Amino acid sequence: MRILLVEDDELIGSGVEFALRQAGYAVDWARDGRQAELALATHRYALVVLDLGLPVRSGGDLLKALRDAGNDVPVLVLTARGTIADRVRGLDAGADDYLGKPFDLTELLARCRALVRRSQGRSAESIAWRNLSVDLLAQSVTRDDTRVSLTSREWAVLTQLITHQGIPQSRTDLEESLYGWQEEIESNAIEVHVSKLRKKLGADLITTVRGIGYVIEKP
Repeated sequence: MRILLVEDDELIGSGVEFALRQAGYAVDWARDGRQAELALATHRYALVVLDLGLPVRSGGDLLKALRDAGNDVPVLVLTARGTIADRVRGLDAGADDYLGKPFDLTELLARCRALVRRSQGRSAESIAWRNLSVDLLAQSVTRDDTRVSLTSREWAVLTQLITHQGIPQSRTDLEESLYGWQEEIESNAIEVHVSKLRKKLGADLITTVRGIGYVIEKP
């Protein structure tokens, strides 16, 4: 899953980016509101982590424009403005959650997971699919109660597909879940990862939808 981090503070931004990547997310980090605006116009994200006090264009203006355009991507607002009035304004402007600075990274990750889960209509971090059990929090998968080892890329493809069961994902969708701005997209990588997942987790796990991409059907 791909997250847009919008934060101008280098120390905070680097810490949040590292924590999100360790949690298995692909991360794009925008340092100002204009850069974030361009990112949102060209990419699809599972979540936006947004600081309000941004240069060039404020986080509040960016959030309002996002919602006015009908973009319902979940937004977690980060800000040093911690009064109740500030929180109310942020939520009324379209934020889905609000976290005041300073914050604990474990709480931020928990809030990110909750927002993504809610946007996907899930109530838990564990997903059962036939003989598979996928634990999104532990980043683990078992087949017939036996744990299966996956690479980080294989895991990213699996989570993108299994959290969108019944909805075909194009190659672009899958690539965007794997790679951030600074990462080079490998040729035929998606096909290779899908092939390996089928070998490890079952040939019937992922269906090819010709002309579109791949899908994990609902069990």
